[in-house]
This record gives sequence, structure tokens and C-alpha cells, in this order.
Amino acid sequence: MYDIHEYARQITRRHFFRECGVGLGKIALAGLLTDAFAARSSALGTPTQPRSPTADPLAPRQPHFAPKAKRVIHLFMAGAPSQLDLFDYKPQLAKLEGKPLPPSIIGGQRYAFIRPDAAVLGPRFKFAKHGECGAELSEILPYLATVVDDICIVKSVHTDQFNHAPAQIFFNTGFAQPGRPSLGSWVLYGLGSLTRDLPAFVVMSTGSGISGGSANWSSGFLPTIYSGVRLRNQGDPILNVSSPPGVDPRLQRDSLDLIGSFNKRRLETEGDPEIATRIASYEMAFRLQTSAPELMDLRQETKATLEMYGADPDKPSFARACLLARRLIERGVRFVNIYHEGWDAHSDVSGNHKKNCGDTDRASAALVKDLKQRGLLDDTLVIWGGEFGRTPMVETNPALGRSLGRDHHPQAFTMWLAGGGVKAGLTYGATDELGFHVVENPVHVHDVQATILHLLGFDHEKLTYRHAGRDFRLTDVHGQVVMDLLA
Repeated sequence: MYDIHEYARQITRRHFFRECGVGLGKIALAGLLTDAFAARSSALGTPTQPRSPTADPLAPRQPHFAPKAKRVIHLFMAGAPSQLDLFDYKPQLAKLEGKPLPPSIIGGQRYAFIRPDAAVLGPRFKFAKHGECGAELSEILPYLATVVDDICIVKSVHTDQFNHAPAQIFFNTGFAQPGRPSLGSWVLYGLGSLTRDLPAFVVMSTGSGISGGSANWSSGFLPTIYSGVRLRNQGDPILNVSSPPGVDPRLQRDSLDLIGSFNKRRLETEGDPEIATRIASYEMAFRLQTSAPELMDLRQETKATLEMYGADPDKPSFARACLLARRLIERGVRFVNIYHEGWDAHSDVSGNHKKNCGDTDRASAALVKDLKQRGLLDDTLVIWGGEFGRTPMVETNPALGRSLGRDHHPQAFTMWLAGGGVKAGLTYGATDELGFHVVENPVHVHDVQATILHLLGFDHEKLTYRHAGRDFRLTDVHGQVVMDLLA
């Protein structure tokens, strides 16, 4: 009879390793190689594994190389402005107005609300050249015209997406579906925070709603400590930041200390980075009770500054948000997103853009001027633009009550950048005479993202995070730094 107990006594650890074909030397070698690879990854600045959950997730960190920019203010024009009516003047469109574009131009492009044979719509506004650089701008951008020598206009941006939510998410996260970390989250993950009194990644909005929603500023699969924090336009900047009646600072401090001790004990046991996020959030909320009222009090600003922005301290507006953005970065905030919604001009592109430029032009230019006057523009990167462009063809649909509008156009659009190591007074890239295709120096959205990270001191291929078994990055597997844009 087979004696299982006798057989078990004959099985030694040495016998097990020999029979399995894995010697102790091979196991030791594998461990050494793993340690060497981890050390090499660290030396390359490649955070391929989440940081220790007990370490401070917001501690300031050095990028891969010396940065030109230390912080970012992103003015996102949600809904997609018409480059043809603001930046990219095409007199040929005026000559062809009312006639269809040649099929050879359109190719197989399909549109959501117009037919490919829709008639051409000429520029709605007059254009003129400004500044020493001679950049050409629409008449409805009179304030931007005064700082044109301080900005870099890129006319050759293109994207893979043609609907608002996917295109907005794609621009902000490098992927068209929710679930990836946003640009601001990557920046915070890579650089850490310079402030303990305010969130390091702040989001504001001025308009009717953002198609991509919170996915635009989500941390995705990064720990949620790196998510953007949205500030409200009125009342407490963050809900529930004020203490309820009857809770004095001493009681609140004692309560937070007790809760914090429990959370820290659990963090040491579980190692879950979300517990570290919760601890940091409680402490931030406590400090915000002091820092937020001071931040939001724009009456501290001079009358001249308020007039330059066109901001009323007590009324929500894009101007007020821009002024708050400057105050935020002065206080150590790394990344500020301001979403101004309402540019989706499927009808009356002229009226739509007059209104939106009236809301945004003065403050956008004032932000550039103000940062320059304060010596902050050199290391603050300002970005202005939407998720795609608008068609050279008209959108007219009596059934939907639409006329003289423009549809979505992913093939070409314009954005501008200022400060933070960007070449000032440059107009880069070009489209064809109809504004349909990029014909000179194409810049993909991933190229924009790679260039932004480069200005912040990062190699976009090495700023990675391991998730679901592979290393992810903002630019996915694409993107090149546009060196021509760098000062």
C-alpha cells in the first residue's frame, strides 16, 4: 500500500527546488534583477509603481529635467470656438460663400448636423494685423490684440474626436473615454504640491455646463488625492467647508485628530492610498476654513486690477475666475482649469461669438498682462482653446431652428499659449485656403500634451503609472514635443 506520509517525509525543500527546475541561485538572480530594474526605473524618473501609501502623496518632487514652467492656467473654451471667425482668416471663403466645397476637399468626412455638400459660410468678422509680430485677429478680440506679442498662436491643431464629450475628455486626459487621469492630475502626481492651505489642482467653470463633466479633471486610476477640486462661483467655494453651528475650532481640531489617528492606524495596516487621500482631505478642509475666505475676497485687489479684468468682486464671471486663478497660483497652486462653456455655435455663429468674446476676451488678455507685470508669466504657462474647430460650411436647419451656424470640425483648429517657456509673438502652422485641412506643421492633441509636460520638466514617455499590468501615460503611445514652440 502507498504510504503518503513516508513520501512526504522524503520531500525536502532542496528536492522541491531541484525537481521544479528552479534553483535557489535563479531565485536570487531574479530578485537582484528586480531590484536593479526598480533602481533603474527610479533613476530614469519613471514612477512605474504607486508610491508608498504611507508617504506624503503631495510632497514636492523634482521633474525629469529643469522646467520652464512651474504651474499652469488652462482656459478651456468648451463647445469649440470657430477658428475661422477668430484667428484663421480665409478670404477665399467669402468669395465662395453660398457655394458647396469641392468633393475632393471634403473626402469621406461625415458631419453630425450638415451634409457634406453644405454651402460655404464666409468669415463673419473683419480681421486685422496687430503688434510687432503682425498676428492676424478678428475684430471681436480687441483685448487679445494688445498682448499679441506675448502669445503663441497655433493654427494647425487637430484631434481624433468630433463630438463634444469625447473630444473634451481626449484633450484633457489623452483618451476619449472617462477613466484616465487628467493633465492636471498628471502634473500634481509628478510635481507634488507647493501649498498646504489650498488644493493644488483647482477647477472653476463659467457657463451652462461641461459636456465631458468631471472626467475632464478626474484622477482616473491615480489615487484620488490627485483629482481636481472644483470651486463654486458663489457661497462657500467648496460645499460643507464651513463648520455647522455649535462646532468651535477647538472641538473640530480634537475631532479631526481622533479621526486622523484611526485612519493612520488603518493606513499602516491596509496600505490603501485612498486612506491617505481621506486623511489629506480632512486636513485640507480644516485649513480651507481659514484660507478660502481670504482667497475669495477680491476686494483686496486694487481698483485698477479689477477694471483691467472687468471683474465685479461679488458677481460670478469668467473675469472673476481669471483673477482668482492668478491669486491661486500666487499661493502655490500648481494647476488651474477654467471652463467657459457656450461656444457650440450650430446657429448664429456671429451672435454666439460676439457674446462669448465679450465674456472672455478682456479677462484672458488681462491675465497675461497681470502675470507679466508681476513677474509670474515666465514660469506660468497659460493655455487657451477648445476641443476642436468649426466647419467652413454653414449649418442651416429650419426644423431645429438653426441658421448661419457652423458644425464640429476636428481636422483643424486654433489655440494659443503664453508664458512658461513658449515662444512669444509666434504664429505656427497653417491650413489650406478654405480652412479645412492642415497643410503646414500639423500639431496633434497628443503633441500639445507632450509639449506642455516638456515645459514642466517631464519626458512625456517616462511620466508613467502602472495600472492593470502596464504602464500608462498621458499621451498614450503617441505624441511629440513641438520644439518650434519653445523659446
